[in-house]
Amino acid sequence: MATGYIKTIAKKYPTYRDEPLKTVDRWLDGKRVDDGAEGLWRVHDTLYDLTDFIERHPGGSEWIRLTKGTDITESFETHHITPRAEGLLAKYKVRAATAPRSVGLTFHDDGFYRTLKRRVRDKLKDIDYTPVKQSKLIIDSLVAAAFALAFLAIRMQSYAIGIASGLSVCWTMIAAHNFFHQRDNWRMLTFNMAFSSYRHWRVSHAMSHHNFPNSILDLEISYFEPFLCWLPNPATKNTIKRFASWVYGPIVYSMLFYGEFFKRLAETYSTGKNTFYLDDLVTFILPSFMYIVGATGLWEVVKMWLFIVTVASFMFGLIGLNAAHHHPKAVHDGDRMPKDIDYAVYQLAAVIDRSDTKGSLFMVLTSFGDHCLHHLFPTLDHAILPQLYPVFFETCREFETVYREMPWLQQIIGQHKQLARIDTMTYNPSEKFRA
Repeated sequence: MATGYIKTIAKKYPTYRDEPLKTVDRWLDGKRVDDGAEGLWRVHDTLYDLTDFIERHPGGSEWIRLTKGTDITESFETHHITPRAEGLLAKYKVRAATAPRSVGLTFHDDGFYRTLKRRVRDKLKDIDYTPVKQSKLIIDSLVAAAFALAFLAIRMQSYAIGIASGLSVCWTMIAAHNFFHQRDNWRMLTFNMAFSSYRHWRVSHAMSHHNFPNSILDLEISYFEPFLCWLPNPATKNTIKRFASWVYGPIVYSMLFYGEFFKRLAETYSTGKNTFYLDDLVTFILPSFMYIVGATGLWEVVKMWLFIVTVASFMFGLIGLNAAHHHPKAVHDGDRMPKDIDYAVYQLAAVIDRSDTKGSLFMVLTSFGDHCLHHLFPTLDHAILPQLYPVFFETCREFETVYREMPWLQQIIGQHKQLARIDTMTYNPSEKFRA
């Protein structure tokens, strides 16, 4: 039993969290205020100057450049499984941090996460990496399907085929999420197919959501407020909002991709800082292709393209927001959880995996499957995660922490119950789970 409980992993309320325009840049600015990194890079309680390492970082310079002035402890731990990075980091040490960490997650050597990481490190020496080729084949096939179906949709003026193209675009973007967690590669660019940006998602998803799921530090919680409110806080959702969100939620799903684009436009206008990059033009490759091969007018192409994007956005929201996190038995900020909670235990608290994707790499890649292991080791290709379950389950048993899963329909029902939930619960890692 826990000797004490906390209701949030954040030791202070995040700066800028309640600003009307919630962006990745403001989230990073807030962390620079809150994290006690003193303009450097913080890992645990030590400050480092990684300026000279930015361009040499094997995963890509952006991971280091964007995080200057913040605490990168969680990202450093989860993105580097071998001890090589720790040895390299020592060369850039400046001094000890003067302020305590702003997050109450722990990484003790004898704790769950580091114990599991050592076992995974040993396991990776013997696993079969050939399934990674299947991951690449699947996403390449999805891109081809999206274009082929868009061609048929515009040529035949068939919105039914347009739905199929939109689903293919959605699946492509979800599969691309597997690749933007990894070192820079061209497949991560396919995430930009419909007004989204892999660059922004590396912050909002990989750095914010992955490290601090279901907390007030999670941009994938705050982005949707005040429309969809998953935190069990009656101050943020009245009775009408709790249940009306069941009705207007699908509209929010359909507007996700457009919202990403217009939010960046608003940020560029309000700050004078350009938030767009050359790779954002990837969004316009599909409609340009449709116009070239469509043998029809520009307006017809625009209508069909926006229809495809809307379908893709709706399906992305339907799949993504019902993937693993939002259920009354998943910990959300405000719920009681053990004090000084281990990073891995917190991930298990905030994740309830989908049981109906197991065994199918296609399903896993297109539905955010194997979610818990992916949160713990995000840089590993989804194709090899199934081989890690034996050591994962062994560690769960050793630390008396229950791994939870349920089918998608129950995830969907649970997500709507979570929108309505205002009563808090207490998470007990060893409690037997019944969906």
